Amino acid sequence: MAQPPFEFPQQLRELTERNVEHARAAYGQFMDAVAQAMGTWASAAPANAMTAGFKVVQDRAVSFAKQNGEACFNLASELANAKDLTDIIGIQSRHAQQQMQAYTLQAQELTRLMMEAAQSMQSKSI
Repeated sequence: MAQPPFEFPQQLRELTERNVEHARAAYGQFMDAVAQAMGTWASAAPANAMTAGFKVVQDRAVSFAKQNGEACFNLASELANAKDLTDIIGIQSRHAQQQMQAYTLQAQELTRLMMEAAQSMQSKSI
């Protein structure tokens, strides 16, 4: 006799979704505070080729952190709405593939920006 597939109760999914939304809001406030602190720090540094190039890299890194955090919250939200273990496995697999692609592109962009900043510093020091 086959057992019916296990399904997560709707109330548990709703509770989990509410908790994810609360965590998302708190994370958003944290990232806004980090961005503000980094902006304050950057404005206190002397303006030159090195700090200008670093500012671009820093801003992009903060943007990537926000994107990656949002992707994690989207994953949690999808998992909260999963009906069974098969859904969970599919969601996690898709998320892992998407994030690996995103991380690769982000690393490439940060490398390019750092190289541009370094080249800018070299050309201005010559």
